Amino acid sequence: MEPVMESMFSRRRSSLSWMMLAMVGLGSVVGSPLRTTADVAETSKPRFRSALPEVRATTKWTPSIGDTWQIVLLNPVKITQKAPSPNADVWTLDMYDNDASTFKALHAAGKKVICYFSAGTREDWRDDADLFQAADVGAPLKDWKGENWLNTRSAAVRKIMAGRIKYASQKGCDAIDPDNIDPYDYNTGFKLTQANQIDYIKFLSNTAASYKMSMGLKNGVDIISKVLSYVAFATVEQCSEYSECQAYAPFIKAGKPVFQIEYPEAPDQISTSAVKELCPTSDKASENYQFTTIIKKSNLDGWVRYCGGTKTYTTTAAT
Repeated sequence: MEPVMESMFSRRRSSLSWMMLAMVGLGSVVGSPLRTTADVAETSKPRFRSALPEVRATTKWTPSIGDTWQIVLLNPVKITQKAPSPNADVWTLDMYDNDASTFKALHAAGKKVICYFSAGTREDWRDDADLFQAADVGAPLKDWKGENWLNTRSAAVRKIMAGRIKYASQKGCDAIDPDNIDPYDYNTGFKLTQANQIDYIKFLSNTAASYKMSMGLKNGVDIISKVLSYVAFATVEQCSEYSECQAYAPFIKAGKPVFQIEYPEAPDQISTSAVKELCPTSDKASENYQFTTIIKKSNLDGWVRYCGGTKTYTTTAAT
C-alpha cells in the first residue's frame, strides 16, 4: 500500500485496508514515520562517533495502559522546565536528533522516553549510512527520497542495529520504537517474508532486553499474534480512520498499551464531534477501547490534541 498521506513524517503501513557504534567494533551507525528529514538531520544530527556516558538502565521499564503520551519527530524538543508541556507520562522522540540532555531532563521530570529510529531502511543523510554494505541496500521507498529498504536477514545489518540499540541504552532511552518492520508488503528487492520479519523483531526485542529496554511494534498489523510476546506496546497510525483498531485489541487483552495517532485534515480545526469519532469511548465494544489516542499534524511537530479536548504544543529547536 502506498503512503496514504503526503507528509513529511506520517507513513502509515498496513496490509489491511548515528551513532557511535561505541565499543562494538562498528565505528558508528540509520529513521522515519513516522521519520526525520535530511534537512533536519543535517542541522541537528548528533555525532555518533563521539563517546557518550553510560546511562544503562538497571531494570526494564514497560509502559502501562492509560499512560499519557506525546510524540515529536520534527526537530529536537526543548525541555526547559521541570513540568514539560504537555505533562505526558511517555514521550516518543527521534533517537538521533535529540541530545542525551533532553532525555535526562525528561527523566528528572518523572517521564519515560521511547526512542524512534528506522530499523528497516537506510537513510542516506544519516551519519552512519556508509556502514551498510551495497548488497544489503535494496529498492528505494517510493515518495521517500534518499531512503532504501534493507535486507534484514543480513548479519551485517543486524550487527549495525545491535549497535544502535546499544547507543539507545547509552543515551538513556527507556524503550525503542523501530520503524519499517513490515517490508513483506513491499517490493524491497529482497523478497522478505513475514517469517523473516518475525525473526527480525525477535532479534531486535531480545537485543533491547539485554540492555533493560522494552520494544514496541510499529503498525505491523499482520504479524501481531506472532510477535505479541516480544513487544511491550504498539504504535499505530490511523486505525480509527481505516477501521483497523480492532486488530490491536490483543495488546489491551495482554495488558499492553496501544499508542494511537490520527491525522485528520486540518487537525487544529477539527470539530469536537469529529474527535469523538476518532477517540476511544468507555464502551468495551469500542474498537479502540482503552487505547491512548492523540490527534497530530502529519509532520509530527510539537502540536498535539488530546481526546479530552486539550490542545498544547511542545517547543522544538526550530520554534
